[in-house]
Amino acid sequence: MKRFVILGSLCTAMVAGGCGRTNEKNGSVSADRMQHRIEQNVVTVDTLQRRDFVRELISNGRLEAARRSVLSFPVTGTIQTISAGNGASIRSGGLIARLDTTEYALEVRRARLALDKARLELYDVLVGLGYQLDDTVKIPAEVLRLARIRSGYADAEASLQSAERNLSHCSLRAPFSGKVADVVQRPYEKTKDDFCTLLDDSRLWVRFSVLESEFGLVRPGLEVAVSPFSDLNREVKGRITTVNPSVDENGQVQVDAEVVNDGTLADGMNVRVAVRQRISGQLVVPKNAVVIRDNEEVLFRYREGKAVWTYVNTSLANSREYVVEANTDRGADLAAGDLVITSGNLNLADGSEVTLDAER
Repeated sequence: MKRFVILGSLCTAMVAGGCGRTNEKNGSVSADRMQHRIEQNVVTVDTLQRRDFVRELISNGRLEAARRSVLSFPVTGTIQTISAGNGASIRSGGLIARLDTTEYALEVRRARLALDKARLELYDVLVGLGYQLDDTVKIPAEVLRLARIRSGYADAEASLQSAERNLSHCSLRAPFSGKVADVVQRPYEKTKDDFCTLLDDSRLWVRFSVLESEFGLVRPGLEVAVSPFSDLNREVKGRITTVNPSVDENGQVQVDAEVVNDGTLADGMNVRVAVRQRISGQLVVPKNAVVIRDNEEVLFRYREGKAVWTYVNTSLANSREYVVEANTDRGADLAAGDLVITSGNLNLADGSEVTLDAER
C-alpha cells in the first residue's frame, strides 16, 4: 500500500473565564487566566489496493529428526572407550564406543583351533571313504557335505563365524551420519540396555494438527514457517509432506511437514507452525485499521480532512492483516484507491476532523 500521512486539526474553542477573590484590604478582585487547550485527532492512512493476502493457520508442533536410531551393543561386556559423546557429530561407519575385547578375542582363537582340529577329522573321514585329499574337486558334493558334518567341521566353522561376529560387535558404529545423544554410561561400566541415540537432524519432521473445518485449507506442498517458542520472531521455512485423510475423535486432522535445519533447531523442540497460502486480488488492511462500533466492524476512510465511518466485514485474517469488504447490508461502500485511516482511530466518530501526523 502507498502510505500517506494526513494532518488536520480539531481545535476546541478557547474558553476564558475568571474567578476572583476579594482582597480584604483594598477589595480588588484578581482574575486567573485559564490555559488554552487544543485537542487534535492525529492519524495516518494507507491507500487501499487489491493485492495478495497471505492466509495463515497457526498450530503447535514438536520437532523430530528425520532419521533416528537407538543403538546398543549386541553383546555384553565392559565399556573400554567412548569415542563420540553427547552432541558429537559422526559420519556413517564411525566408531562411537568399544568394549573390552579380551574375552571375545580369546573365543575367536579357541574357535580357530577347533576348526583346525575338525579339518583333520574331515581328512580322516574322506580318506576312509577312499578319496585322495589332493583331489577334493572330484568328491561328490553330497559326500563332502556328510563328511563335514560327521567330522564336526561344519560345527567348528559356524562357531568361528559366531566368535568373529561377537568380536566385531564389541565396536559400536554409526549406521548413518548424524549426532550422538542420550549417552549415560561411562568407561569401565558394564553394558546395559540402550547405549545411545543417533540423530540425523539435518532435516526435521514436525507433526501438528488443524481443525476439521480447516481440512480443505491444507495440502502437500504448502509452505510452513516453524518458530521455536524461545524466539518466535525467527522462522525456518518448510513444506507440508502429508495430510492424514481421517479426522480424529477431537475433530482434528494430523499434518506432517519437513523443514531443513538451519543449525538452530533440535530434535524434540516445541515449535509454533504457521501454514501460509497466498490468495490474490484481496482488499487488505492492517488489523489496527478495523475497530468495533455498535458491535459492528468499522474502519474510517479519509475524505477532505474528515473521518468517514464505514461498516465492513472481515473474511480472512492473519497475525497482521484483515481481508475486508464493504458491509452492503449497512449501506457501506469500499473500493481500491480509498484512503483508510490506520492509526489514531480509536476515539474517532463519523465526521471527526483529523490532522496529519507530520512525523509519519
